[in-house]
Amino acid sequence: MAYNITGTNSMENNPDESNQYYPDKPVRGEEPTKKTAEKSTSFVQFSGIAFQMLATIGLGVWAGMKLDAWQNNHRPIWTIVLSLTAIGSSLYLFIRQLTKK
Repeated sequence: MAYNITGTNSMENNPDESNQYYPDKPVRGEEPTKKTAEKSTSFVQFSGIAFQMLATIGLGVWAGMKLDAWQNNHRPIWTIVLSLTAIGSSLYLFIRQLTKK
């Protein structure tokens, strides 16, 4: 990258300066950067919620399978009960986090 005397990148598209290499190219303002930051923040938030739901449901299923194996159950009663409980609690946490905004 080329740097000018002030130490800033000369390839940046500053709103105060016109682009000497491409004079017809419009100068970028602050708005597109803000929108991109908001989109990436919401993506990170929703992917975090998805991983939390996955972990909660997985933990419920794992605990139910361990309890069924420990009690030698022929029917997976604990697996069903704990997995449904985990699904309900993860949906509750999901809705609570969405309404927090």
